[in-house]
Amino acid sequence: MTITLITGANKGLGLETARQLVALGHTVYAGARDPERGQAAADQVGATFIQLDVTDQASVEAAAKTIQQAEGRLDVLVNNAGIQGGMPSPAELTADRLQQVYDVNVFGLVRVTQAFLPLLEASDSPVIVNIGSSLGSSTIVTDPAHMESKLTLLDYASSKAAVIMLTLQYAKALPGVRINVVEPGFTATDLNAHRGHQTVEEGTEIIVKMATVGPEGPTGTYQDRNGTLPW
Repeated sequence: MTITLITGANKGLGLETARQLVALGHTVYAGARDPERGQAAADQVGATFIQLDVTDQASVEAAAKTIQQAEGRLDVLVNNAGIQGGMPSPAELTADRLQQVYDVNVFGLVRVTQAFLPLLEASDSPVIVNIGSSLGSSTIVTDPAHMESKLTLLDYASSKAAVIMLTLQYAKALPGVRINVVEPGFTATDLNAHRGHQTVEEGTEIIVKMATVGPEGPTGTYQDRNGTLPW
């Protein structure tokens, strides 16, 4: 049985990822901050709810202890929790505002990865999937042919660039773990007020693919459902 944890799993891509991995036979722990919404979402897809606020070190450590006691290991970690943060102008972007976005998208990823690393290392085939964005690709955002070049998201885009680099560095430092960053695509979720043109099923395709790679699978890559993306 594959033991999987998904952060931010009470809606959107996280919830759909939980649904699909449960269908594939995984024991899925669906992490969410709010117990009522998290439990309802987990019940909906057959997952196990676990209270997990990625901005709260005590919450992260408590979740790791719960899974350690129940399972003794973690096979797959999907760092999905994220916030968009709006589109502040340079004059509006304060350090405090930037920190709010980074606290979820970047520091939250680090908190969870660090806390669950001992459990991942207890797995025979550990996997980490980090949710990135094409807005974090310096190649894509500077290419006039891409829609991303027309957008200015100082906080969100830079946070996803950090996620991409963290993934590369983790992959180098942890050769025994398959660690990849994925771009779900412009998917209709609460994160973008449902403006995305993809369904959550389409957006989840690459997440599920990389969550189910074996020991010989790729590591240190950046992909969407159509293949490898430029850094």
